[in-house]
Amino acid sequence: MKRSGTADMPLHYGHIPKWLAERMSRLGLAITEAIITEYGTAEVLRRLSDPFWFQSLGAVMGMDWHSSGITTSVMGALKSAVNPLSKELGIYICGGKGKSSKNTPQELLLYSDRNGLNGTELVRCSKLSAKVDNTAVQDGFQLYMHSFVVNTEGLWTVVQQGMQDGSSTARRYHWHSGAMQSFIEEPHTAICGQNQGAILNMVAKEALPSQQGILSMTAENPSRMIAEVQQLVMPRHHDVRAKDVDLKRLGAMLWLTHEKQPADFEELLLLQGMGPRTLQSMALVSEIIYGTPSRFKDPARFSFAHGGKDGHPFPVPVKVYDETLSVLSKAIEKAKIGQAEKLQAIQKLGELSRQAEKGFTPNDNFDELIEIERRDSWKHGGKTIFGDAKPPKGGQLDLF
Repeated sequence: MKRSGTADMPLHYGHIPKWLAERMSRLGLAITEAIITEYGTAEVLRRLSDPFWFQSLGAVMGMDWHSSGITTSVMGALKSAVNPLSKELGIYICGGKGKSSKNTPQELLLYSDRNGLNGTELVRCSKLSAKVDNTAVQDGFQLYMHSFVVNTEGLWTVVQQGMQDGSSTARRYHWHSGAMQSFIEEPHTAICGQNQGAILNMVAKEALPSQQGILSMTAENPSRMIAEVQQLVMPRHHDVRAKDVDLKRLGAMLWLTHEKQPADFEELLLLQGMGPRTLQSMALVSEIIYGTPSRFKDPARFSFAHGGKDGHPFPVPVKVYDETLSVLSKAIEKAKIGQAEKLQAIQKLGELSRQAEKGFTPNDNFDELIEIERRDSWKHGGKTIFGDAKPPKGGQLDLF
């Protein structure tokens, strides 16, 4: 068992509008079901422990691509959608933000009792992961959110987040039981956050002499986070900029879904009637489901699926979002009864996008791309927390 990664993000406050929260839950559930169908519950846990994949998931769900709000909103959306189907799916999410985090032990014991797991040991793992990040690693961040995800085999992932007073930053910590050997010797899979200078880390190998010196003072050996874990540091700027995105990957996907489109494209996908804008979203959703870890180093790219609730890089295209949900949900239901053609077609879309990258040279038109998405947002039912997108007036954009 090991901490799998961390992420540092600007601290954002505010609420998730109901129209987005409902869609996030549905899309989160559909993506989770698709991964379970293809790879099993252990793969869901592994992916949630990857800070880059987690951030990309939040972006494709329509959240602000770089902010701390992704953590609580994504885990909240998943918990509300997954837990009612936990018996069928074989996975359960405990805890949450604030007071909900304190319910983790009780929820774990109940789930363990129903599934023949060692609840006492799982509660211990939950408490120790929080203790390490809140106490053993003194980096100035105090935990306010703790989610413990467990499957019927007793494998688990922890996603928890802390806030640092005065810095307006949050740090997310990821843990994964599959990779962890010890709570007291480099246990993290990753830590995400901005460099805050020197910290006290009592769980590194180098801290072994100090650990031994204080063994008589504590029941649990303090530990330091691993230096080589995955570290994701998100910028403070809210807008999506060209430097935040792998332009070759983004450009190749857009070229494929908007311009090239082979004559048999729709037949290949078995998704007749879908326009290029929905294909764009489906290509990015396909990558979230089927992409390898190296594909998630630029989470901002996934905001080009469904925009962002604050309008960055553009308003959430609700009509496109709903069509994506419909296509993916129907594909999953077909796969459950042995008709996996549509799910395979979605996978093929991602493969075609990756193939299109070979030899592709992106144009210097990133700002123009965003301008077009904003200009046409009203056509796709664009919405933000500020209101509905409106048609341009006099050649000027009038988004809100």
